[in-house]
Amino acid sequence: MESLIIKRTEDTPEVEFSIKTGVFKISGRSLPENAIEFYKPIFAWVDEALKSSANRDINVEIRLEYFNTASSKQIAKLFLLLENFIETNNISIKWYYEREDNDMLISGSQYAKFLNLSFTFIEFDSDSE
Repeated sequence: MESLIIKRTEDTPEVEFSIKTGVFKISGRSLPENAIEFYKPIFAWVDEALKSSANRDINVEIRLEYFNTASSKQIAKLFLLLENFIETNNISIKWYYEREDNDMLISGSQYAKFLNLSFTFIEFDSDSE
């Protein structure tokens, strides 16, 4: 299966999903005009990729600077979709947040509280990125 690559724009995040490496990355800003339409191919790719794999380590890296409410709902749907595959794959989430960006840390913590996925929170200094 081919990797899913979506280039970053001013309002949409960069998406790099590779079933070969098991690394799924979303980074940047998520403010698409239509969040449902933007995330739809991502859901389809994840569903197809994980249905055809088993006993894999899947590392999801979320490094968002900002996301709006519509994107928040789609990110939650992505996590719920991933949760469907925890019986057959080892799925972990790395949630990156910038030092002093408590809102992003809280957002990640809220997702972690309601999901059966393993979350690791990684603080970074934007000056060192």
